[in-house]
Amino acid sequence: MSTHPLDLAALTSGRDMWSTAALPGIRSIMMADGPMGIASGRVDERDVAVLTPCGTALGASFDADLVARVGAIVGMEARRLGVDAVLAPNLNLQRSPLCGRAFELYGEDPFLAGHLGAAWISGLQGQGVGSVAKHLVCNDSETDRDSMNAVASDRALHEGYLLPFEMAAAAGCVGMLAAYNRLNGDYCVEHKELLTDIVKGDWGFAGFIVSDWFGGRDTLRSAQAGLDLDMPGPDRVLGTKFAAAVRDGQVPLERLADATGRVANAVARIDALPRQAPVANPDATLVEAAAAGFVLLKNDGDVLPVLPKRVRRIAIIGPNAASPCLQGGTFAKIAVRPDFITPLQAIRDRFGDKCEVLYEQGVEPEYRLPPISATPARDLGDGATRGLTVEWLPADGETPVHAETRDTNSLTWFVGLPGTDALKQPGRIRATGWITPERSGPHRLHVGGTGTVTLSVDGEQVFAGGGPVSPSDLMGILKGGDSQSVIVDLKAGQPVLLRFELTYSPARAQGLWYGVRGPDLPDAMLARAVAAAAKADLVLLMLGETADAGVESKDRAGTALPSAQIDLIDRIRHVNTNIVAICNVAHAFDLSWQDKVRGLMITWYPGEQYGPALAQVLAGDREPGGRLPLSIAARDADYPAFDLKPQAGGAVPYREGHLIGYKGMQAAGADPLHAFGTGFGYARFDLLEAAVAGELAHGVTVSGRIRNLSDRPGKAVPQLYVAGADNVRHLWAFAAVTVAAGETLSFTLSVPARAFQTWDGGWTNATGPHHILVGWNSVDLPIQLPVG
Repeated sequence: MSTHPLDLAALTSGRDMWSTAALPGIRSIMMADGPMGIASGRVDERDVAVLTPCGTALGASFDADLVARVGAIVGMEARRLGVDAVLAPNLNLQRSPLCGRAFELYGEDPFLAGHLGAAWISGLQGQGVGSVAKHLVCNDSETDRDSMNAVASDRALHEGYLLPFEMAAAAGCVGMLAAYNRLNGDYCVEHKELLTDIVKGDWGFAGFIVSDWFGGRDTLRSAQAGLDLDMPGPDRVLGTKFAAAVRDGQVPLERLADATGRVANAVARIDALPRQAPVANPDATLVEAAAAGFVLLKNDGDVLPVLPKRVRRIAIIGPNAASPCLQGGTFAKIAVRPDFITPLQAIRDRFGDKCEVLYEQGVEPEYRLPPISATPARDLGDGATRGLTVEWLPADGETPVHAETRDTNSLTWFVGLPGTDALKQPGRIRATGWITPERSGPHRLHVGGTGTVTLSVDGEQVFAGGGPVSPSDLMGILKGGDSQSVIVDLKAGQPVLLRFELTYSPARAQGLWYGVRGPDLPDAMLARAVAAAAKADLVLLMLGETADAGVESKDRAGTALPSAQIDLIDRIRHVNTNIVAICNVAHAFDLSWQDKVRGLMITWYPGEQYGPALAQVLAGDREPGGRLPLSIAARDADYPAFDLKPQAGGAVPYREGHLIGYKGMQAAGADPLHAFGTGFGYARFDLLEAAVAGELAHGVTVSGRIRNLSDRPGKAVPQLYVAGADNVRHLWAFAAVTVAAGETLSFTLSVPARAFQTWDGGWTNATGPHHILVGWNSVDLPIQLPVG
């Protein structure tokens, strides 16, 4: 076959939803979403895969070796599922605690995100699977992300938001994914300075740049800017349209040659990646990774670990004990293994033979779209006993063209995947199942979708809403997942047949979602929790979010936990002050209530091994090994960036510049409630000394010693910050080290020359004296070394 770029133009457009085009001598590669594991391209709850801790949890580990092993597990899963390249890691930054997708991100610090992201890339690619780092760049919020305009200075970009991607490029990721949003006026997929001048030019990145899915907008602007691959395909923006633009003289042939060459080279490089030994025991590694991210912020009187000799009765209270939040609600959501062990079960298993373990939920989880427990309307012979019967029907008929049983409250389909041909014509999708109410009273029934939706109860229509959706609006509706609702009185124990129906116009994707929320639980539920707490020696208060608290295309309304959970804290503390709050949250949040508890631990979204990891940490078999990868402010006004709503015209000004998170708090003189890098385990340490060697122009090394003051081994995380003339500290090195009981350990941290430079149209040596500060977090830095 000819290798002329015009003959290879098909390589610049996807073959279908998830794979690239194939040409003689160049195979198609399959891609999948994957910041927390390999997400099903079908967005199907039946496609079970390994679920790892979220980005925030991995960021909290401050452990590059461990993060690399987690990346390797994802690579192993990718190979098992036939995936060649994974859309991960997510290297955007937690600029605001309101970011709806914060759980995928490694935290607020660009060096931490870049260093750990590079480690994850090395682990993934060590299994022969390519990494496509995302979302380039400033997709640090979700509100109007398809149109918002991040207005950021060059210094903020180069010293902050671009740094993790630069480090990913240096780590050799095979591709980068261009974000939906605009940057200083231009869409990232059409931003020549970003894609060509910086990424391909300044960084010398040899991989390909792909659009976020459905993110391509204009053939000429994308092609000229440096976009190499438009997804999904075929021929939405690039492909044959790219070739036509070249033939018409609108785009240089060299630009097409660059794009096709990069995609073809990526395929060859993926096939040539050396494969390292697989992780020997993935489950054990995921338990280790979950525990390594748990951040212990308060442990008055050493209430943890739990010692059965002084705790005879434990009360487990809270909605996240039996219904934990393991991940957020994005298209990268993983179907979790059916034998997943909940925290409640794991704690009972660990302590049940030593203590009496009580459990009360106390309050309900506050789902945005509540789950539904149903029995299928029809037996399809598939052995399914849970879920709804989902039927695809023609627009004007009642004979299904396809039927299946689905046990989920959110259905999504993309054209081009097996069995989706019916979406190419107008039609209907109907989900029908029986529910049996537990309590009598008003039930709120939710329904939403990408078209007209109706809801019927026992054959009687009780709601109709939605309407025709234009192709340009469809993905926004699908990602947002907004629903409408109606209240219907139902009787306890009396089964009713629910039918949710979507009428759609042909499009590349469709979705139908629904849920049922029963009557508010009686006060007796809360009273039972208070009574259990009153009888216990220790209360483990399991608080947090639901799986749809963090989603694509939506940011959070505030930082507070649900008001019912705050009320639960107040009610419990009146009968028992020996409370450990365990917070299943993956972003900075309001902790103004922390003085009401003796123990406080944040577990983030810890993946499928949450239960065993938590039980082992509570028992002292493992330490809570995490350090905060973000700052927790004393009040919302102290966050350098908070409100994420775009201004008129879509602008989101990055007014804090390069002073992200803790750096902006330092500059403003705002004391955090909990500083970036804070956290401790069950061992205690002393930082004995540190010394610096080397020249700033070439980078320096800092050597020091840590002594374990405890009678048990423990994890220490020495952190190194560099402060210039403005005295603002910037993280530039860290290590996770295990120190034996009573022992002293030496460590060495390498500081790159970049730490002593600033961006001013190019990298220049920063003026004024510098100090290297070594310690335990961005505030507690007992060793200060003048340099330069």
